[in-house]
Amino acid sequence: MGEDGGVEGGGVEVWRGSVATWECDAMGHLNVGFYVAKAMEGLTALAAELGMVRAFAPDARATLIVREQHIRFLREARPGMALTMVGGIIAMGESSARLIFLLRHADGGLAASFQTLVDHVTARDARAFPWPARVLARSEALRLAVPPQAAPRSIGLTPVKSRGSLARANQLGLGRTGLGAVRAGDCDPFGRMRTELMMARISDGIPHLMQARSPSGERGGEAGAARLGGAALEYRLIHLDWPRAGDRVELRSGAAGGDARFRRFVHWLLDPDSGRAWGVAEAIAVSFDLQTRKIVTLDDEALAQANAQVVKGLTL
Repeated sequence: MGEDGGVEGGGVEVWRGSVATWECDAMGHLNVGFYVAKAMEGLTALAAELGMVRAFAPDARATLIVREQHIRFLREARPGMALTMVGGIIAMGESSARLIFLLRHADGGLAASFQTLVDHVTARDARAFPWPARVLARSEALRLAVPPQAAPRSIGLTPVKSRGSLARANQLGLGRTGLGAVRAGDCDPFGRMRTELMMARISDGIPHLMQARSPSGERGGEAGAARLGGAALEYRLIHLDWPRAGDRVELRSGAAGGDARFRRFVHWLLDPDSGRAWGVAEAIAVSFDLQTRKIVTLDDEALAQANAQVVKGLTL
């Protein structure tokens, strides 16, 4: 959902498939968690193109770990739609890299983009170490410029020192929107919670966040509630630590501002036992007319209600 992306050249194809009905949410389009799941499949393929074949296999000695993702959702992906993804390298550091993945519709228009910051690490203990010369050499042929549509728009990429913690969440009165435990099946071959599940858990908590913003459960009366939904346009997800099987996860979320069209939300994924943050996320979202598939501009009354829910001091 959002602006239509144009066709951009370059990159190597890393994924091809379509949108399954069971991957879609109540809004009738691909759920954000499944966007990230497809990007993670793309990461496996790009690693292989770099010479790191089976980097995500159980017997891998070196792998790639995602530290951060910046995502633009540019055009809806609905059930049955064909999609392809290309990937490439934006920049390589000593042991890190900034990658880009472009998810396209059959007509070449961008459905979504993922700028992904990864570290080259030992598979079991996630200790960063330098890229081998062969990977650096192969990376030169995989360079891909960031298309204008994939550049950050409302969320920057400057480094942040997160203040997310259970104590800080309680101090701000940040509402609980999710609570659960990490199961063995939620983890990758190295025992860490899979990257896409951070986004999936945030998505699962959105109805609680919306309910907190509108205790009656209605938005604009019965007729309005029946046709209004929501859609994300942009996300930044930062992984700070990695839950393992048996760990618990608590989600605290709140509104951080916005205007009549675009609203900003912040999510903290926390360990309720230690109080530390597993990860944090910032999102730009809109109200969405489910019939016209267009962004809805809040009227003065609805905007005042939304602004009254803003949590002062809430940041990543």
